[in-house]
Amino acid sequence: MSIRDVYIVDAVRTPIGKFGGALSSVRPDDLAAHVVKALVDRSPALDPARVDDVYFGDANGAGEDNRDVARMAVLLAGLPTSVPGVTVNRLCGSGMEAVIQAARAVALGDASVAIAGGVESMSRAPWVLQKPERAFPAGHQQLHSTTLGWRMTNPRMPAEWTVSLGEGAEQVADKHAITREAQDAFALASHRKAAEAWAKGLYDGEVVPYPGVELARDECIRDSTSPEALAKLKPSFRPDGGTVTAGNASPLNDGAAALLLVDEAGLRETGREPLARIRASAVTGIEPQLFGLGPVEAVRRALDKAGRGFSDLTTFELNEAFAAQALGCLAEWPELDPTVVNPRGGAIAIGHPLGASGARLAGAVAHQLAAAGSGTGLAALCIGVGQGIALVLER
Repeated sequence: MSIRDVYIVDAVRTPIGKFGGALSSVRPDDLAAHVVKALVDRSPALDPARVDDVYFGDANGAGEDNRDVARMAVLLAGLPTSVPGVTVNRLCGSGMEAVIQAARAVALGDASVAIAGGVESMSRAPWVLQKPERAFPAGHQQLHSTTLGWRMTNPRMPAEWTVSLGEGAEQVADKHAITREAQDAFALASHRKAAEAWAKGLYDGEVVPYPGVELARDECIRDSTSPEALAKLKPSFRPDGGTVTAGNASPLNDGAAALLLVDEAGLRETGREPLARIRASAVTGIEPQLFGLGPVEAVRRALDKAGRGFSDLTTFELNEAFAAQALGCLAEWPELDPTVVNPRGGAIAIGHPLGASGARLAGAVAHQLAAAGSGTGLAALCIGVGQGIALVLER
């Protein structure tokens, strides 16, 4: 059986909303449906019935995104009921996992045309209540927030594994001696690059605003932030001597992203020039508390599979869950030119809607390669509970 080339024809995303912000009134299944519909509408030559499957990442799945949000997006977007949909969960890597699984289906001939993406509404993540051990309990019951982090933790898990995400970032900072000043400088650069990219119109070709919502740009970008403003913020996880703050970490967000993946036959049906081709991918595991360094080995493996090295990279979208985490990864890739990393800003400024981020990064790399005309691009994320994921694209 021959392996087919897999092309990314198009990629779209919503502007990323802040927690409780402009997109907080929009259900996650509606966010997902919006990017699916926008993606199909942008390829009018393609019969929507030709979409063989829709893969969507979703990290929560506890609220309105329950019951297979991918299939719900297909139906809400008005695609034919013959188009199926499957939801995948690799936490922060879910959107990229969806892209990888869709690409695998196309490469193996199980699909000719597929949509892959991701969605998250952290604003609308519900509180959940465990079923009681016995009927009719007389006492109070505890609600658990599903917005972020550990919940209903298995007591058999070692305590060092179940620290908060922020404490895990502090441990990465300890490991690599990353100072508060370095983290704040990284965060400041993220905001400045994102603001500049928007001002230059570099996101105009991929961002599709949600109808009826006044949000044309990513909501968390702070154009006016400064080293002084960032320095005033208190540590969020270690009150005494901590370095991780709300200013040098990604915020809580809402958003969705989607990509159109095709083989040669599907490419002819779209009548479009592809943005990029998928070359290789990799996923790896690491100690849960050091989740922030998860991309280190995943990136190396993906590049090795692609027959490429760090010097070949035209652009590299590295998810900025925390500045400490991103800087820790960069410290372990001394061969990498840091100027190719997140040239249009990263998640600290743009936002990190968990299940959508991997798809956003993959789409961003595809658009950047198309703008450059040629090159090799890489996208990677750290994943809570200790994993890393990476994807290599080329044009």
